[in-house]
Amino acid sequence: MSKNLPASVDATIAALEAHDYLADRSLATALFLALKLERPLFLEGEPGTGKTEVAKTVAAMLERPLIRLQCYEGLDLAGAAYEWNYARQMIEIKLAERDETLSRDALATELFSERFLIPRALLRAIDARTEQAPVLLIDELDRADEPFEAFLLEVLSDFQITIPELGTIRARHNPIVFLTSNRTREIHDAVKRRCLYHWVGFPDAHREYEILLRRVPGVTESLAHQIVAFIQRLRGMELFKQPGIAETIEWTRALLELDAVELDPETVQNTLGVLLKYQDDIARMQGSEAARLLEEIREAARA
Repeated sequence: MSKNLPASVDATIAALEAHDYLADRSLATALFLALKLERPLFLEGEPGTGKTEVAKTVAAMLERPLIRLQCYEGLDLAGAAYEWNYARQMIEIKLAERDETLSRDALATELFSERFLIPRALLRAIDARTEQAPVLLIDELDRADEPFEAFLLEVLSDFQITIPELGTIRARHNPIVFLTSNRTREIHDAVKRRCLYHWVGFPDAHREYEILLRRVPGVTESLAHQIVAFIQRLRGMELFKQPGIAETIEWTRALLELDAVELDPETVQNTLGVLLKYQDDIARMQGSEAARLLEEIREAARA
């Protein structure tokens, strides 16, 4: 698996940057080690900080297929790993009874063969028939129920899944595994121990500015500076949900669609719904508060 992996942390930073993902050195180090040691990488942080994008970028960077398991409440083994094709099994039973071609024992063995197995994300990620190790993204694990985490331990430890009726299926090439969490609840230590860990925080002003210039073609340097300065100050306020880099990019695109060349109180107030996702946060920023932040930005620029 190592033939096209980055050879150093600096090479990892450069490879990510070539795909327009600007990572700080600590994230690049965690990613480099995860790739070299063939360990899952657990990424935790606020929503919109680019955790999912890491997996997508690595898949593109290494030219590997991306297999994404989007977690949700009630997710179970059938939805995440595999299930048996019961409808097809019933048809097979009826055909065997009609034709009397198989004994009871032979039929039972046939019914629980790979021919009747429906692979889901986890099983597809360790498919021994694959020529390349895929990138497996287990996204927003904190949205799944706690008992679901137990299903992951065998995959994360040994890159295998044991199917009682069929046996143990092992990966021919170990997948590159990413897990993400928005920390709406704590993930069990048993999962974390099997992974390398990195907290993905909000970018500093310089990196956020560089991200905007790369991700939003057409934005002027002046407007990008104003947007980043406003966002950085906004994150210093007590909000229910602080805007992530994803919201910064989306807001910038919205401002360009409105032909904005600079930030003004009216434009900010009219577009707060792009930036903030809770009414209490929007209400707090309406009126004089947005104007105050803009004035602080202008004063800082004049200083």
